[in-house]
Amino acid sequence: MEWYYVLLIGIGALIAGAVAGFFIARAWFKKYLEKNPPIDERSIREMFRQMGRTPSEKQVRQVLASMKQNQK
Repeated sequence: MEWYYVLLIGIGALIAGAVAGFFIARAWFKKYLEKNPPIDERSIREMFRQMGRTPSEKQVRQVLASMKQNQK
């Protein structure tokens, strides 16, 4: 078998592995985000309660707006 056939097979396997890895990682990440969604109003309220405070609606909205602003 010629050396360039081995090289082409190796490059093809590398490309196929990269494409398969991309789709597998993407599916895993989507599944992970469904099970563990990013922070929302309920979790902010719970954090306030754990600190011994009862948040007002305005405080919850401010925290959400601050997090969204810092995310971008």
